[in-house]
Amino acid sequence: MGPVFAVVLVFVGCCSNVVFLELLVRDFPGCGNIVTFAQFVFIALEGFIFETNFGRKKPAIPISNYVIMVTMFFTVSVINNYALNFNIAMPLHMIFRSGSLIANMILGIIILKKRYSASKYLSIALVSAGIFICTIMSAKQVNVSNEGSEDQGFYTFMHWLIGIAMLTFALLMSARMGIFQETLYKKYGKHSKEALFYNHCLPLPGFLLLSTNIYNHCVLFSQSSESPMLIPGVELTVPIMWIYLLINVITQYVCIRGVFILTTECASLTVTLVVTLRKFLSLIFSIIYFQNPFTAWHWVGTAVVFVGTLLYTEVWSSVRAALQGPDTKEKKAE
Repeated sequence: MGPVFAVVLVFVGCCSNVVFLELLVRDFPGCGNIVTFAQFVFIALEGFIFETNFGRKKPAIPISNYVIMVTMFFTVSVINNYALNFNIAMPLHMIFRSGSLIANMILGIIILKKRYSASKYLSIALVSAGIFICTIMSAKQVNVSNEGSEDQGFYTFMHWLIGIAMLTFALLMSARMGIFQETLYKKYGKHSKEALFYNHCLPLPGFLLLSTNIYNHCVLFSQSSESPMLIPGVELTVPIMWIYLLINVITQYVCIRGVFILTTECASLTVTLVVTLRKFLSLIFSIIYFQNPFTAWHWVGTAVVFVGTLLYTEVWSSVRAALQGPDTKEKKAE
């Protein structure tokens, strides 16, 4: 499967995944746990069958290392989805998660003692500024939309701040997990499909802690007031929320598989660029289709975030080099 097919998988899978997540969240803002659980079960089952050959294939990386990685991955996944309970709008959620470059650089400097070029520091400053602008504008919207008693407004704002703190923690934890993966791959070699399976299989017992919330949302999904969907051929009606969840899970798998294929077919620069463009398209669609509140300042913040991301990946240098062509490079060599 070539890179074009992988790019199609990423755009179709990831963009549609965000759409169906928002369809779920708009009716049931607290459904993050059941969505995470369903995604983990599906990907773990697929990996158990096709990656581990029903458990017969031994892992290349020791299980003890996967336990550490899984603890971080499970925490990040649950917190990211649970943050939607705290008045976090989907566009802000997407913009905030685009700030992973900041966290990666900060922890890379602290833990791996890395040093970066001036353009990298500038790009991180731009991304930070963009996220800050969007966050401040969203904070103002929270205050405006909840005008009433002073106590109620203060409670709503503090509730929103908890969501922001959760997203910040998840961002840093995700970056730490990335660094841990980097060190593991250097030592044992790259085993992305194996890591994908264990990252989704080992955390499954942890969902017992969230079982009450998951069960409650199973009941809510089944009792959804929206018109159910009739499945042709079997004459069976299924509540529309279960259909949304099923499509969300499938598109999440397609998204992850697309990114995996892309990493094996293309350079990391290309992967980062494709994922960044995908996030931008998802954001635009969310704003237009779901009519999420988005001011001119939000657009400024979003533009700054994506310019900073592209600057970090050195896309401009690559484009300029491509436009110059081989003749220019030969002259420089002479």
